[in-house]
Amino acid sequence: MFRLKRRVQKLRGILWSGCPSHLRPICWKISLGYIPPTFQRHHETLRRKRAEYHSFSAEYFESNRVMNADELDILDQIQIDIPRTDSLRNLLHDERIKMAIERVLFIRAIRNPATSYVQGMTDLVTPFFSVFSSEIQSGKSLTGANDETLFDNVEADCYWCLCKVLDTVQDHFTCSQPGIQRVCHRVNELVSRLDRALFEHLAREGVGIFHFAFRWATCLLLREFSGIASSRAMDTYISEGDNLSDFVAYLCTALLLRWAEQLKAKKFHDVISFLQQPPSVSWKTTEVEVVLAEAFQLRSLLS
Repeated sequence: MFRLKRRVQKLRGILWSGCPSHLRPICWKISLGYIPPTFQRHHETLRRKRAEYHSFSAEYFESNRVMNADELDILDQIQIDIPRTDSLRNLLHDERIKMAIERVLFIRAIRNPATSYVQGMTDLVTPFFSVFSSEIQSGKSLTGANDETLFDNVEADCYWCLCKVLDTVQDHFTCSQPGIQRVCHRVNELVSRLDRALFEHLAREGVGIFHFAFRWATCLLLREFSGIASSRAMDTYISEGDNLSDFVAYLCTALLLRWAEQLKAKKFHDVISFLQQPPSVSWKTTEVEVVLAEAFQLRSLLS
């Protein structure tokens, strides 16, 4: 058991620096603890967990169960948010994916009332659907399984892996969102310490860290990266595990420091516009890797 645990820890350490795209599905599932590191146990574990998820789906969506008012409000908000999520645009051409994302987020919310559903969770589920969907074609060629079965498997895998990530940042989404408050306060402290001129300029312009860092922390900055770049960021996030919230504070700080000179030259409205649509939305993987490394260096020096 100890040896298996060490294997997972080693894999997570390697994952921090990025994972080849064809290995992401299995590496993410093992690193998150969704499947065991021993290959012989994969099939049975996946069969059991997928069946469990499909029983949830049947209970909430295929039975004669009547949703109460709170549940209907949650589902309505999810349905409003999905089309607004930029990172999902490349996936929403397939109606099945849209419906699958609705089910994943709704079931997660109903089964975890402490966090329920919060706007921004749509951004967190996107990398999982993007990465795990790549298994469909290879799965068809290797197993001969039909497309519908493989798609159902992707949906179940996305649900469980999303739950694993949300569990590491649960207090980002509980009442009053103390985890996000903590991230924002830490970013404020770090910017004040590392670039006083930037900190004072933002203060003069009336731009508080909460104006943008709250959204960044809610979405784990995935809204600020392109699709392929967000998958690369997720490699590191999964590797961070329970330290993810702390790392996000340093990542937010690293981004602000990178754009410091541009921000210092802008007034309030231009600062807000810049940070709502930052240059990072068009970054490639290599650029994301640089800022991840900068965040790691900041944490190593200042934590």
